[in-house]
Amino acid sequence: MNDLVFVKLGGSVITDKTRPETPRPETIARLAGEVAAALEARPALRLVVGHGSGSFGHVAAQRAGTRSGVHSAADWRGFVEVAAAAARLNRLVTELFLAAGVPVWSLQPSASAWCRGGELVSLELLPVEWALSRGLVPLVYGDVALDDLQGGTIISTEQILAYLARRIRPARMVLAGEVDGVFEADPLREPGARPIAEITAANWPEVRARLGDSHGTDVTGGMLAKVEEMVKLVGELPGLEAHIFSGRRTDALKSALLNPAEATGGTWIRG
Repeated sequence: MNDLVFVKLGGSVITDKTRPETPRPETIARLAGEVAAALEARPALRLVVGHGSGSFGHVAAQRAGTRSGVHSAADWRGFVEVAAAAARLNRLVTELFLAAGVPVWSLQPSASAWCRGGELVSLELLPVEWALSRGLVPLVYGDVALDDLQGGTIISTEQILAYLARRIRPARMVLAGEVDGVFEADPLREPGARPIAEITAANWPEVRARLGDSHGTDVTGGMLAKVEEMVKLVGELPGLEAHIFSGRRTDALKSALLNPAEATGGTWIRG
């Protein structure tokens, strides 16, 4: 049995994306505790954890325009400011996970990432494999990256995890965000929006037409880009499934890690 699971903690759940650099430390600590409980209950479980930049990196990146390219001296100053903002949130996440007993090792994506036209084409794999082989939990996050066509750009956590998944092959992708899965419209703006229980290759074109951007600032494309990345990934890797749900629900992450067949709520993405 493949006991490797990739976990994404959305920036929308670990920060308030409507207010610049506003973390939710209590939520991060609770999620860290759920991960620790899952690792204790299933010692064979191996995890790679990634988190979004939320109101840290996204707000700074929108201000600097980093996603669309880095060329001038002012652009490069913005580039390093975005990197610093993303790292500030990562330090908080790292400390709270360590305090909960999760042996995370923070790996800075921009130290080795290389992009071409906004697409991630290279990222150092050895530290991730080394960490997993020694019982550590690699911790990555949305970050800046060098780009050979546009100087620099932003890479999302989904891009990073997808790149790693194509090489390490996890059994599942678990994505904990603000809302409980994928909806036909933004449920934060339209409370009556209907949830979508499952996305497959068959219904993806219809679902795609309904999806929009995230609530709050998101320079990496919002919900549409995140789901699109997962649909593409599960289509490439037979047997891989992705589960998107709300990290605001207590014990939802723990349940998704330990009992995926019994996990309630959210949206499953299957090939």
